[in-house]
Amino acid sequence: MSAFADAFLALPPRRNPHVDTAAAHVDAWVRGHGLVERAAVRARFAETDFGAFAAATYPAADATRLELVTDWLAWLFLLDDQLDDGSLGRSPDQLATLLTAVMAVLAGGAADPAAPGIVRALDDLWRRTAPGTGEVWRHRFTGHATECALAVVWEVDNRVRGVVPAEAEYLERRRHTGAIYPCMDLIEVVEGIELPEAVYRGEPFTRALDAACDVVCWTNDLVSLDKEAALGECHNLVLLLEHWRGVERGVAVELGRARAAERLREFHGAEAAVLAAHPGHRAELAAYLGGMRSWMRGHLDWSASSGRYRVATGGGGAG
Repeated sequence: MSAFADAFLALPPRRNPHVDTAAAHVDAWVRGHGLVERAAVRARFAETDFGAFAAATYPAADATRLELVTDWLAWLFLLDDQLDDGSLGRSPDQLATLLTAVMAVLAGGAADPAAPGIVRALDDLWRRTAPGTGEVWRHRFTGHATECALAVVWEVDNRVRGVVPAEAEYLERRRHTGAIYPCMDLIEVVEGIELPEAVYRGEPFTRALDAACDVVCWTNDLVSLDKEAALGECHNLVLLLEHWRGVERGVAVELGRARAAERLREFHGAEAAVLAAHPGHRAELAAYLGGMRSWMRGHLDWSASSGRYRVATGGGGAG
């Protein structure tokens, strides 16, 4: 067994029992918003299996909240597909127009009925999410969404200008291009909690959260390697390690796996410090840390079974 696979053994897999209802719901939801109209998009959507993804990453959600977070995952990935595979990801003007509409919805404005389906779908998501949350959480979530938008603009600008990002910049921006902070924010929605800012912004929690986000994003780079290499994409940890270190692809894959495994060990090391630093919030923190663990393990397990990243053969698997 590889050191990479071995590092995940301390994260027991969990699965939400409401997976079937969530899968049926998200299928109807994306069709209702016109997000999967073309046959190729429908086939790709079915292969991705968002119901299984949400069930693995949010195992503690009740049926209604699992449907909500499944819709969020589908929305985020369908937007990502437009950025990676379509003209949107290479057109700064189109991107600016779309992101302006997205941020207006998150600020509380209603989507224009003539807006693209992806914007109208977000309007529905936000109307279902925001009323059950507090002001602190909404401010945090929209702040993370803003960081995601800025990171996507940075990524598109790099593509247009043919710029290969530097190591430190990529590692920082990757958490935002992967929209993983908003996904982690949804742990609070699922658990019915809201961490105070002093706890959330404190060094122990930030250290654990950033480590968990890196594990998910770097694992995603490993499993999506073949797909992104085929598209000529450079925003991938393995492809950038190949560039930065001047090594062959197989060596870069092993370096990426080693980094992800080490980051997971750092997360485990931070957990006790988080709980010790805030004894008055131990229950909420335990729930949030459990959610992070489910995200890291659930994302890896789903990636291994989903058809989303099967392009051809190659060394990008995360086994």
